[in-house]
Parts: sequence; structure tokens; C-alpha cells
Amino acid sequence: MREILGRRRRLRLRRKGMPAPVDAALTCSAWRWPVLPGAALRPAGRGTRGTGCSCPDLECAVPGAHPFDPGLLAATTDEHMIRWWWSKRPNAPVLLATGGSAPCAVSLPAVAGPRALAALDAAGMRLGPVVATPTRWSVLVAPYGLERLGDLLYEKAWVPSSLRFHGEGGYLVLPPSDAVGGQARWERGPLPGSAAPWLPDVEAVVDALVEASTSAPDGGSRLAY
Repeated sequence: MREILGRRRRLRLRRKGMPAPVDAALTCSAWRWPVLPGAALRPAGRGTRGTGCSCPDLECAVPGAHPFDPGLLAATTDEHMIRWWWSKRPNAPVLLATGGSAPCAVSLPAVAGPRALAALDAAGMRLGPVVATPTRWSVLVAPYGLERLGDLLYEKAWVPSSLRFHGEGGYLVLPPSDAVGGQARWERGPLPGSAAPWLPDVEAVVDALVEASTSAPDGGSRLAY
């Protein structure tokens, strides 16, 4: 316990005064979550509206919220590399490389997010961190492999088609990153000072979401996926 507390003190001291993205990235490093900087937003050109992406794709579908340079395989927990990346790009989004020993996630449309969490709370489902963006909410879950996910979905008679699974080879934008439409935030944040956030099992989360979406009295869906 003395070692863990000492490490937390060092983390607080070395992050003092740093920009929010690198602060968040270093926290992930302490949790052994591999991260990397994503492509950032840039102002749209003259005569156009909104914002664009710093990547070369002029029609990028996910501006400011995807890997570019470095690529996803470069994700790391190395504190020195993280500091170097964000010293070059202090406002870069923080991306979590999901899968392997890192957290995975199940996401659903933002319009259904509040109702989904309310339904899971009512069912007594224990949740870990939940990331909210203007378009999707993501429930972080314990690591799982693609084979296990395939078996899990195969056993289900029906799974909402709008659910997305962020596992091996995937990524997730983490707060306080900026993306088109607004900033990512913690709808359910990690407990302050926790050594590493607790994560539920993917099967429990999927079971609860399927149950919540098919348990309306008229046989319809409680959740507007």
C-alpha cells in the first residue's frame, strides 16, 4: 500500500500544471492502459463550415477521433513516450487501444445512453467507467478475445444491431478529447485515486442490455436503438 500511495503522490506532482490531455494519458499509463495521440481537429477552410481533421482525408468520417500518426500499433504505457507525443501535440485526443490486456468496450447510440444506464442500474448491474460523446456512449468492460465475443453473440437469439464492440485491434476516444460535435466526457468516471478502475464482464453487460431492450410490457423495446 505504501508503494501504491507513493506512486499516486508522484503522479499528482508531475502532472501539476500540465494540459488536460497529457494528464489523462499519464493517468492511463499508471493504470497500464495503452494509449496514443489521435488525429486532432483543425478549423475548416475558407468558405466551408465546421471543423475538419488533421489527417490527409478531406472527407474524414471521424475527425479528431482516430489513429493516424502514430498508428494504432504504437499505443503504449511508457510515460516518457507519452510525454514526448503530447509535448509535440498538446491538444491531441487521447485514444485507448482496446483488447489484449487492456479494457474493451460496448457502445450504443448516445440517444439511448441515459435510458440504458437507468435500466442497468434498475437491474442492479454494477458498472465501471462509461465514456460519453455527442454520438455514442461506451461502457468499458474487462478484456475479451474475438473468439469469446463471437461465441457470446452466436448464443443470443437477438442483439441490437446498433451495439458496437471495441475489442482486439480497436480503439476508443477517452476524455477530455475533442471530436466533432463536442468533447468526450466521463458519464461514470473512474473513482479518484483508484489504482485501476474495476471493469464488468462483457457477457454481463450484453445480457443486461439485451434484457433491457426487450422487456417493455407491450413486447417492444425500452431502449430506442
